[in-house]
Amino acid sequence: METKSIMIVGVGGQGTLLTSRILGGITTSAGYDVKLSEVHGMAQRGGSVVTFVRYGESVHEPIVEEGCADVLIAFERLEALRYAHFLKKDGVIIVNDQRIDPMPVVTGAMEYPENIIENLEKNHKVVAVDAMAEAKKLGNSRVFNTIIVGLAAKHMNFEHDEWINVIKNTVPAKTVDINVQAFEVGYNL
Repeated sequence: METKSIMIVGVGGQGTLLTSRILGGITTSAGYDVKLSEVHGMAQRGGSVVTFVRYGESVHEPIVEEGCADVLIAFERLEALRYAHFLKKDGVIIVNDQRIDPMPVVTGAMEYPENIIENLEKNHKVVAVDAMAEAKKLGNSRVFNTIIVGLAAKHMNFEHDEWINVIKNTVPAKTVDINVQAFEVGYNL
């Protein structure tokens, strides 16, 4: 199997670390060599957080080169736009259709771009979901990232039950049930 590359991008506090741990868990349990790497901007201040997950028979380098990601998981629209150039030609962007204004927009120095998802769809396969709205229906907005994982799982070659096992073993014990529910919501979208 050739090495697969996944990028997870978001804003500080959106759960990119937990998501990368779930992806690391699923790939490890399938017997692959896995490398994880995190790049933090001003994460605690709402800046970009980027996590690379690479897996295969033998992985030497954790960093994903531009144009080489099989899957780009974006927890926010602008982050999807910012990192879309990392996607390979036949890759897929899984994007949470949510707007979080970065500091330059908050301060008025820049405008938030319009029609981000529509523009991404011109050159990429895009699967968009308002995961925050779906999470609120479950009564816990914090599990929106697990909804995204469920959606992304359909674009990866791992068994449904294996994802459930990894989620149960990765998320905090008191949140297992709600995270499994959230995964199912995303998986069935």
